Amino acid sequence: MNTEIVPASEISRALEILRKGGIVAFPTDTVYGLGALAFDNAAIESIYMAKDRPLEKAIPILIGDLSDLDRIGSDIPDMALRFAERFWPGPLTCVLPKKLILPPAVSATSTVAVRIPNHPDALALLRAAGPMAVTSANISGAQNPLTAQDVYEQLHGRIPIILDGGKTPGGIPSTLVDCNGEKPVILREGPITLENLISTLR
Repeated sequence: MNTEIVPASEISRALEILRKGGIVAFPTDTVYGLGALAFDNAAIESIYMAKDRPLEKAIPILIGDLSDLDRIGSDIPDMALRFAERFWPGPLTCVLPKKLILPPAVSATSTVAVRIPNHPDALALLRAAGPMAVTSANISGAQNPLTAQDVYEQLHGRIPIILDGGKTPGGIPSTLVDCNGEKPVILREGPITLENLISTLR
């Protein structure tokens, strides 16, 4: 497979690939991500293959607008909605009950992790494509990619296209919070603290 690097503005090229069941690398507000359409099970499985990612690891869903949350989540907790309104777009990933129509390759459990990234190129792609299953665009366990060239060096020949939006900020991954109980439970620490979350609920 030939891997192309194209400007991030060439969203139409990415959409053509995604709609044919392909996968696409693109910049986010942390690192470069590798994504497929969220309801295409075969395409999501190809993310695992491209990355040599263990099949038991779930893949988060990125959305471009809060209105897309209902397409991904079921019986969305009020806590999750309040967090989304306060912190999205931004470095907070909410774990909530998933819609049963989501393919099994996204998550083998009854929950799904969802976020809106704070990056113009990512938002432009997500708003055009709809919800996407996205994980870091690297070989599993290898260094996280901050540039299109970083992605190319790891995944060339494994993916068709990389949208080049320049260097991404890198840094700390998003805070991962379980919103399914009476209180928020942080599963992975990140920029948004438990106190930030609790204060939103007061």
